[in-house]
Amino acid sequence: MIVRTTEEITGTERDVADPKGNWRSKRIVLGGDGVGFSFHETTIKAGSVNEFHYANHVEAVWLVEGRGLLTDRETGQVHVLAPGTMYLLDGHERHTVAAETELRMLCVFNPPVVGTEVHDENGVYPLVEVPSPPAGATAR
Repeated sequence: MIVRTTEEITGTERDVADPKGNWRSKRIVLGGDGVGFSFHETTIKAGSVNEFHYANHVEAVWLVEGRGLLTDRETGQVHVLAPGTMYLLDGHERHTVAAETELRMLCVFNPPVVGTEVHDENGVYPLVEVPSPPAGATAR
């Protein structure tokens, strides 16, 4: 069993901030935990506009706080983001998240991220392989 709090993650290598200061991702479950997905709490700064493209991952996002807009850059379709909204990037869609207020969202990635990823110039996370644990060791 794994039990973690966002409080204990804060300020560690699992607490990853955007170099531009627009978002922060607390990576609660990572690939090294060996469960086949990663789970993050992400906050996005009010007033920011962020372009993302998960070319190597499927991401599910559930918004728990805040208001904003999600634009599918492939189709131009715009969706209102409000508490209780879930979106699933099952087609690796290029998308923009514009935060009217600070957004707090819970995100699941498959394949899991390992924790060091940040968005590149195209908004993409690189695909980083999860290292295999030594023989006889568990990933946890």
